Amino acid sequence: MKSTSFNLFRHPLHAMLATICLLGFGTASANTDNPIPAVADQWRFEVTPYLWAPGIKGTIGLDNGFAKSADYSSSNVLSNLKSGGMIAAEAHYGRWGIMGDLVSATLQNSGSVPVMTPEGAARVADKITLQQTILTGAATYTFANTKNAYVDGLLGVRAIDVTATLNGDLEGTPLKETISKTTSTVDPIIGAKGRYRIADSSWYVPFYGDIGSGGGTTNITWQAMVGVGKSFGKLIDASLTYRALYYDMKAGGVLQKTTMQGPQIAVTFKF
Repeated sequence: MKSTSFNLFRHPLHAMLATICLLGFGTASANTDNPIPAVADQWRFEVTPYLWAPGIKGTIGLDNGFAKSADYSSSNVLSNLKSGGMIAAEAHYGRWGIMGDLVSATLQNSGSVPVMTPEGAARVADKITLQQTILTGAATYTFANTKNAYVDGLLGVRAIDVTATLNGDLEGTPLKETISKTTSTVDPIIGAKGRYRIADSSWYVPFYGDIGSGGGTTNITWQAMVGVGKSFGKLIDASLTYRALYYDMKAGGVLQKTTMQGPQIAVTFKF
């Protein structure tokens, strides 16, 4: 079985600029609230809607009879986003907590390539659709909590359900072909997350990292994120980060050595 290369490289600069403007607006205020959460024997919650615009580079495995491979790139992942939603949430009591993160997206790109047939030159039109849902859940424990640093260890699972579909047809003829492959897997993960305060200000560096394997399908998966954020009082944070997610699935899996990486903008509501 051959494979399909799926490349979406360039990051949406307008999304980055919008967040920079948002963070810059906060600079004009005299807000010096400490962005480091305080551990206490009471409940605290966070809800974070966000937009992650990753480039995707890797190999999409497809069972195939006619069109065995496709190779293309996109200048803007947002132009290929047909539907989706992204949100994260946390709940803490004392040093213990739970967290969840959901990414659901459908990406679609169309194109055509010239081919030679017995009747002469022709073009093959293709449309590839990537539907994926990624759900991460974990229990957390706070290992460090000072006025300048906060670190949680985490232990949990990441589930992914991904379907790659390739539709091809020879323009001007009735010849058509549809190839589709779905993979679902749940993998244990271990990692850490937190934030570091910048120069006793309301600015901070958020970070996240995890690694996992198993589930029968995945050789290895990891995720990492780092960036800059700012607290706007005690109820709202905003951040601009760079996030990467990697999957290396075994033979037969859809995502074989595939990396999703790009900028992420987020607003966190704390209560």
